[in-house]
Amino acid sequence: MLETALHEEMTEHLGRVKNQADPGRESSNVRNGTRAETVIPDAVGEVSVEVPRDRESTFEPQIVRQRQRRLSGVDEIVLSLYAKGMTAGEI
Repeated sequence: MLETALHEEMTEHLGRVKNQADPGRESSNVRNGTRAETVIPDAVGEVSVEVPRDRESTFEPQIVRQRQRRLSGVDEIVLSLYAKGMTAGEI
């Protein structure tokens, strides 16, 4: 769930989906792999998350910020998504 949200943040940042050509070539900024972050949600032990990077290093994710180790509120988000009808696999 976290990685999907991070990839959506990157799509919003770049203004196009992965592997989509930039017709105007306004920016040379493209996806540039991922970096591993180990975070600690509220009630769970350590979780490794792959955070996407961009070539120009201008992407600053809001969900898992750089060097952030603690995540709060993840349990509430998961429970609310489950209550809204999403399955565990979708979450």
